[in-house]
Amino acid sequence: MKEAVLPKPLRRPEAPQYPAYDTAQVAAVLARWADTSGNLLPILHDIQRALGHVPPGAVGQIARALNRSRAEVHGVITFYHDFRQAPAGRHVLKLCQAESCQAMGSRQLTAEVEALLGCRLGETTADGAVTLEPVYCLGNCACSPAAMLDGRVLGRVTRAKLERLLDAVGRG
Repeated sequence: MKEAVLPKPLRRPEAPQYPAYDTAQVAAVLARWADTSGNLLPILHDIQRALGHVPPGAVGQIARALNRSRAEVHGVITFYHDFRQAPAGRHVLKLCQAESCQAMGSRQLTAEVEALLGCRLGETTADGAVTLEPVYCLGNCACSPAAMLDGRVLGRVTRAKLERLLDAVGRG
């Protein structure tokens, strides 16, 4: 009689390790919105306002408080472009990628700025000075290509204009 070979027990994968974050601040935001329906987006905005980003480690804390899945909370964070999962640089430069700006050279401008800063859209420079982000319309189509630097909308943007502005704010 042949001895039965049992399969090896499955090992549960280890939980990912995330950088530490201020759980008390997240808890305070969650408490503030506890009795409000449709509160996920306001909670995420408040957490980002308080911490500068929505830490990946906070997803579980948020999901438990709202009785939602981690996947649902993560899906909302990654769906909306304005939510960050890592701190932004000291300055945020958003380059419009919409059709009007593309027609006026924003793709070439984007490539030039990526080379200038040494990072791609969605990244932060190595020195932490500038985060470069795509945006899909700033409402400044008549002055394409458009950009936004630290909340200030700019029109008819050129590489030279952006270089001057970035030098002025100390891009590192």
